Amino acid sequence: MAMEKINIVLADDDEDDRALFELAVNELKVPHQFDMCKNGQELIDYFRQPETRLPDILFLDLNMPNLSGVETLKEIRKDPGLRGITVAIYSTSSSERDIEATFLEGANIYINKPSDFETLKKIIKKVVTIDWQYHTSILNRDNFLFRF
Repeated sequence: MAMEKINIVLADDDEDDRALFELAVNELKVPHQFDMCKNGQELIDYFRQPETRLPDILFLDLNMPNLSGVETLKEIRKDPGLRGITVAIYSTSSSERDIEATFLEGANIYINKPSDFETLKKIIKKVVTIDWQYHTSILNRDNFLFRF
């Protein structure tokens, strides 16, 4: 039986980060579909297109123009059709304030952007293969911040 493709979406305003992330995703040994958005508003517009298949996992940058990552997360969590999306905050920020805010707004995991490509690949593989139903049933502050 063929494994269903995991649907991964990245919302990040940094073109270099998007390109590196896409390269890492394409090196995964996991069948996948991958889409990218340049900011929070583009992501919300993408979700509202009738032909869009919602992601199994959304990697969401915090510092973006138009709608910030936190504002985008709030929009996602208040929309009944989007509320169930697994959201991985993917940011250069290691601010306790940002971590706490995204935890309280309902993100599933917080990942600091790694500085090297091999670590990025390991992180993506780990996050896309997590059993999110189990992981979120025991969600607490200790397992929210992803350490690598």
